[in-house]
Amino acid sequence: MKPTALVLFAYGANRDNDIAAALELAGAAPGIVPLNHLRTQKRRFSDYQMLVLPGGFSYADALGAGRLHAIDLTSYFLDEITAFVETGKPVIGVCNGFQALVASGILPGNSRWGRQQVDAALTFNSEGHFECRWSYLRPVSRNCIWTRGLEELVYCPVAHGEGNFQVRSSGLLDELVERDQVALTYVHADGSPSRGRYPANPNGSVMDIAGVTNPQGNVLGMMPHPENHIYPYQHPLRTRGVVSGSGLPLFVNGVAYAQQL
Repeated sequence: MKPTALVLFAYGANRDNDIAAALELAGAAPGIVPLNHLRTQKRRFSDYQMLVLPGGFSYADALGAGRLHAIDLTSYFLDEITAFVETGKPVIGVCNGFQALVASGILPGNSRWGRQQVDAALTFNSEGHFECRWSYLRPVSRNCIWTRGLEELVYCPVAHGEGNFQVRSSGLLDELVERDQVALTYVHADGSPSRGRYPANPNGSVMDIAGVTNPQGNVLGMMPHPENHIYPYQHPLRTRGVVSGSGLPLFVNGVAYAQQL
């Protein structure tokens, strides 16, 4: 049986169809479900083996990117999502989905989430403008079920104005490293660290962090869009014979893990 994946749709979200295509290609059975259907219990979180928060501009990014979406998660679905995460089911949030996971405190998840104060933030890009470019990512975490075992660099686009990942304290940053929660980092094309240099690091994120996982390793949040490079023809240099760097292996890992549950 294919694991079922709940693609959570909030007003203003987009690329939900792209991420559903990636999940289907990876072997899952995705379903795009509006938040209202979950509020009225037409659908239930417990009916699914995977949870996906796609990108976009949920609620027009009022109050900040992903913040109203985060209020949805903590106000209406605190118990359901807590159970989903704590039972080890795979969860991924991309771009706006990552912003919502961080704003709600689900990520980095080093303290009880749903409280007012959060430990990290995705704030305005250091260059002061919206970034739309392709970026190289190095899978780092062996704890994260989405990145575990991946050796090849991931090459995929970014499209955001608030992707600058920062943390509350240097102590928390040390903790993320010690617990192997840094899932993906921005690198140069040759795989060398970008060390904060623009445009390899497109937003100024601390330690070049492009994605983080929770301590348990089943939740991944990332700013770039791996769902937009799942076919060889999507590579911008495909006419020159370059086809490496697919984002599909991330989804393959998540689906394979869900099948084992």
